[in-house]
Amino acid sequence: MRDAQLGTTSPVTTANLGLGLMGMSALYGPADQEEAVKTIHSALDAGVTLLDTGDFYAMGDNEMLLNRALRGRDRDQALISVKFGALRGPDGAWFGYDLRPEAVKNSLAYSLKRLGVDHIDIYRPARLDPNVPIEETVGALAEMVEAGYIRHIGLSEVGAETIRRAHAVHPITDVQIEYSLFSRGIERDVLPAVRELGIGVTAYGVLSRGLLSGHWTPDRGLSGQDFRSFSPRFRDENLDRNLSLVERLRKVAEAKGLTTAQAAIAWVAAQGTDIVPLVGARTRERLAESLAAADVELTQSDLDAISAAVPADRVAGDRYPEPLMAELDSEK
Repeated sequence: MRDAQLGTTSPVTTANLGLGLMGMSALYGPADQEEAVKTIHSALDAGVTLLDTGDFYAMGDNEMLLNRALRGRDRDQALISVKFGALRGPDGAWFGYDLRPEAVKNSLAYSLKRLGVDHIDIYRPARLDPNVPIEETVGALAEMVEAGYIRHIGLSEVGAETIRRAHAVHPITDVQIEYSLFSRGIERDVLPAVRELGIGVTAYGVLSRGLLSGHWTPDRGLSGQDFRSFSPRFRDENLDRNLSLVERLRKVAEAKGLTTAQAAIAWVAAQGTDIVPLVGARTRERLAESLAAADVELTQSDLDAISAAVPADRVAGDRYPEPLMAELDSEK
């Protein structure tokens, strides 16, 4: 793994690939906890440092999984990134977000306990709370930085104006946001803004929740517990159209000696040294495939061929259902 730097105003050194843990506990159907722990261990052993979780992933279970995986390991070997603020019920229902200063500190206290650590490296609100000015939320986070409970402040799925307002209160290390061949919205306003301010990007969804992996088939069944069963890109004719783009990408990837997933990950990484792709591998097999992408060097000719195979305006369906899209400050 090569080193990468998140941001320049409050720089964080990490590997040029991170591991997203969400699917190991929630939202993508059943997961094997034993295999998940072994996958995290394999990532750390390979030099991956950035491990991303959220306190609402299976209502804290994902944080406890990370706690278990880090036992007996050097705490400083991992760069722990935690999203917070989403409200959920015991039945898994979603109730919006609470980013009041007191809620920030309450969420942090519980995450520290579940993770079994004395500090979190990057702590970030999962979304914008429309009822709380971002300045108040970041102000509370800044107090927690001063107290030593968190090292750096990140943001997630916010637009350029919100990023500027937050950064004026306290330096923002990175913005976590979906970015892939299928999701290029950040190129309009967010990417120019973060680069102007010296803020890094951690890109999630680089394989578009499996669509760009090259392993998805049209007849794959999805349970009601799998978020993708509600995703517009996985529905009906949208799925067929999107998989046809994946087949075009596969041909370009194979000509380069890559798998489809490796080409998709390498494309994101090639968009800038300030971008660290997060892969959501749930098994060691998928992790190994993703890790191989970290050393891929794409020429301009390769990038042009990939972009031509997957034109941004040919992708069918939004990345979230309509009610969730309406919550995204990054899409406004």
